[in-house]
Amino acid sequence: MSLNFQSLSLHFHSSPQFTHPSSPNLIHTHPCIHTPKPMSTFTCFSMTRPGRKMGYKTDHLSDSAELVRTLMRNINDRKPLTTTLDKYVKVVRTEHCFMLFEELGRSDKWLQCLEVFRWMQRQRWYIADNGVYSKLISVMGKKGQTRMAMWLFSEMRNSGCRPDTSVYNSLISAHLNSRDKSKALDKALGYFDKMKGMERCKPNIVTYNILLRASAQAKKVDQVEVLFKDLNDSVITPDIFTFNGMMDAYGKNGMIREMELLLTRMKSNQLKPDIITFNLLIDSYGRKQEFEKMEQVFKSLLRSKERPTLPTFNSMITNYGKARLREKAELVYQKMTDMKYTPNFITKECLIIMYGYCDCVSKAREIYDGMVESEREMKVSTLNAMLEVYCRNSLPAEADTLFESARSSRVCRIDSSTYKLLYKAYTKADMNELLQKLLKHMDKDGIIPNKRFFLDALGAFGSSKANSSKANQLPATDRKAPRK
Repeated sequence: MSLNFQSLSLHFHSSPQFTHPSSPNLIHTHPCIHTPKPMSTFTCFSMTRPGRKMGYKTDHLSDSAELVRTLMRNINDRKPLTTTLDKYVKVVRTEHCFMLFEELGRSDKWLQCLEVFRWMQRQRWYIADNGVYSKLISVMGKKGQTRMAMWLFSEMRNSGCRPDTSVYNSLISAHLNSRDKSKALDKALGYFDKMKGMERCKPNIVTYNILLRASAQAKKVDQVEVLFKDLNDSVITPDIFTFNGMMDAYGKNGMIREMELLLTRMKSNQLKPDIITFNLLIDSYGRKQEFEKMEQVFKSLLRSKERPTLPTFNSMITNYGKARLREKAELVYQKMTDMKYTPNFITKECLIIMYGYCDCVSKAREIYDGMVESEREMKVSTLNAMLEVYCRNSLPAEADTLFESARSSRVCRIDSSTYKLLYKAYTKADMNELLQKLLKHMDKDGIIPNKRFFLDALGAFGSSKANSSKANQLPATDRKAPRK
């Protein structure tokens, strides 16, 4: 299909106001309610605040963020989380707890979100609120804790709150983050049908965006069309996030034709591409090594009112690297620096990976060593990138040396992702001695491999016989113990 990308940046009218699908309306309770209520009585509100001046709002958000940062700095394993919250009980309110949920979820401390929630429920200012449950369900969903999300949904109803659209959107997203994507999509569509029959839970554009993206990710083109028809028949108008979400899903699945058809449909809906649109097109064409189209989109981006972002360059560097086009990747990096962009740690990781694909291990190591010297806090993803370069170039001994050095010097916090990477590489290379040493380190570091860990690692082999043979080499405790 022939597309004129220049026309994308020149012939669109102004686009309507958009609603981001990952930002459900969160409802905050008023911080000045101190009247105690009996514990058995709950009241459910959807509270809104009167309008405030922008300056006040900015200062208020800044103060809230600073308080949450202080709370996060004081949270550790030596004392209960509630002790820290009790210390700040006079100032912590619902809005701070919302921000805490987000930060704890981002730090993989989702269980502590429940501690914060239980603490909230004991406070005099707490009022059972849909927004609180919606946020918690969303956090649990992102962490793959579908059962906990379902429990919170049940707990919300028991507290006297009636579900609304935002709660169902969070619940649908939680299911879609589970491992069995096909089953999850069926469950999500079941909730969607249920929502249409409830007045206060009617699907909104966020609901459609979530389901359309999930259907595109599952390569269910017919389901996408059904949902699109349903959306067009409703009073809801598709927005830029509707198209970006689906095009990104199609692009990552390599379904370029379907992605391009959506791009044409987006143009017919008078929607102007934003930087997300350009970036996903660049990444999708790059993944399929359709570099002529990728470069055409990049040129169109430079002519448009949008500005490239670091992910624009990172994607091009990585995809050129995978095609072993080192000179083109280096030219992209040069273009980035010429345009006065400062590379971040992800850019440097992309360069490491690129040089790894291009058999330039020494260049990759040079960048890695520079990051170790200059970065105040190294990311485990940087270590993993360098280890992956060694493993891809059949250098398991060098990977082991780097791993031992990083582990002893504590250059970064090593997690299960590093162990999985090395386990797969050592298993594939049939390096039994290194494999056994790695398992001992896992045991010392308290890394408990779950079932998925072994399934992913043993996927490096083609035959079930090889899988069985390797599984039998594991310590007995490891063969029995994989926990979900």
